[in-house]
Amino acid sequence: MNKNSVFFDDDLNYLRKSLIEHPLYNSMENLSDIKKFMEVHVYAVWDFMSLVKNLQMNLTCISTPWIPSENSLTARLINEIVWGEETDIDKNKVAKSHFEMYLDSMNEIGANTNKIGNLIELVKQGKDIFKIIQNQDISDEIKDFLNFTFSVIKNNKVHVTAAVFTFGREDLIPNMFIEIVRKIKLENKSVESLIYYLERHIEMDGDHHGPMAMNMIESLCENNDNKIKEALDSSKLALKKRIKLWDYIYQQIK
Repeated sequence: MNKNSVFFDDDLNYLRKSLIEHPLYNSMENLSDIKKFMEVHVYAVWDFMSLVKNLQMNLTCISTPWIPSENSLTARLINEIVWGEETDIDKNKVAKSHFEMYLDSMNEIGANTNKIGNLIELVKQGKDIFKIIQNQDISDEIKDFLNFTFSVIKNNKVHVTAAVFTFGREDLIPNMFIEIVRKIKLENKSVESLIYYLERHIEMDGDHHGPMAMNMIESLCENNDNKIKEALDSSKLALKKRIKLWDYIYQQIK
């Protein structure tokens, strides 16, 4: 990701650094800690997919009769990202979304997937997402995180959605976390799916999706000062919400 971009200012860089160096990572010492982390982090993995699909809805044609996209470059970028996020290949060479891979990892280590599973079932029934979130038996920090994401989607400013998507991706999880999980693997072979997910997601985000996402947001902001400010402000707020989520997990582990 190009750190010289207009979208990186001191505040944004500080927030990203705060997340990457968050004490949460070093606080995880065993499988129980990893379970606590995953049972909260799974909501960020899930709502990330909603940001991706909202961008695809806005930047490509997903209705019939088909009409050409107004911007073929952004359409190509988001379609490539969707292809990788929604239909990647798991460690057994089976096509799956990264969210489904994450659920497999949770089940493998014995983490509780009942709450996120219940949320998905309610979504399938077509219920209002904000009411679903409000009625979930989850912490206020998770609710706040989800409400922010779906408020961004509801407001439907595509340059803002692209910014929140771009700066809230999994490249915020440092390689240090993978090393911690690897140490736990020495005692628990059940974290192999999690290691595959982390390595796959970080590899795709850093080497491929990161530069693509930056190109997309810069194209959508069109060198418009107002759009750039809206995108930056929303990105910072998204990072603050993630920090609050990390603070919550950190307290649970401590």
